[in-house]
Amino acid sequence: MVIAFLRTIILYLLIIAGVRLMGKRQVGELEPSELVLALIIADLAAVPMQDFGIPLLSGIIPILTLLCITMILSVLTMRSVKFRAIICGRPSIIVENGKLHQREMKKNRFTVDELMEELRMKGVSDISTVKYAILETNGQISVLPYANQLPVTAEQMNVAPDDVGLPIVIINDGRVLDHNLKTRGLNHEWLEKRLSEHKVNSSKDVFLLTVDEQNRVYFVAKDVTAG
Repeated sequence: MVIAFLRTIILYLLIIAGVRLMGKRQVGELEPSELVLALIIADLAAVPMQDFGIPLLSGIIPILTLLCITMILSVLTMRSVKFRAIICGRPSIIVENGKLHQREMKKNRFTVDELMEELRMKGVSDISTVKYAILETNGQISVLPYANQLPVTAEQMNVAPDDVGLPIVIINDGRVLDHNLKTRGLNHEWLEKRLSEHKVNSSKDVFLLTVDEQNRVYFVAKDVTAG
C-alpha cells in the first residue's frame, strides 16, 4: 500500500508539471497537439499506478520524453510561423460580410447547428449582422460584428466615467483576508464600520465583501437558508 501511495503521488506530481507546461488553459481551449499530449500522458501514468510489476521508470521516462518534445515544439512554433501552421493549423473564416463559407465549414466539419450555437453564446442571433466569424485553431469562434452593431462606448459619447479599478475581496465566506485589507490601505476599524452600516455584527455573517480603488463596497450577507 505504501508503494502504491508513493508511486501515485510521484506520477500525479509529474502530470501536474506537464499540464502546467501547457499554460493556463481549459480543456476546450487546447491545441490539437496539446490535447494529444494530455491524453497520452494520462494513459502512460495510469499503467504504472495499477500494475506494480512495471518499474516506475517505465512510466516516468516516456512522460519526461513527451514533455521535452513539447518544449521543443513550443520553441519551434514561436520561431516559425509555417511550423506553427503545420502543428496547430490555421484559423478559418466561416462567415464573411454576413455570408457563410460553406467550403470552409465542410473542410473543418463544422455544422450549421454548431455555428448557430456559438453565435448565440456570443449574443448574436442574426448572421447578416456578422462581419467576420472566425474558427480559431482551438475550436472557439471569434465573432466580429459590423461597426454599426457594436455597443456605443463612453468615449464615443464624450462621457468620462470613473475608473473604479480592480475590486479586491476583503471577506470571503466569513473569512477576513488581512493581506487584501492592508493592500487597499484599510484596517479592521474601517471594516467594523462597514459591517455596522450593513447591520452585521460579525464578519462570519458575510458571504462576500469587496472594495474597489474608490473605496466603494460591494456587500453580500450569508444566506442562512442555503445551509
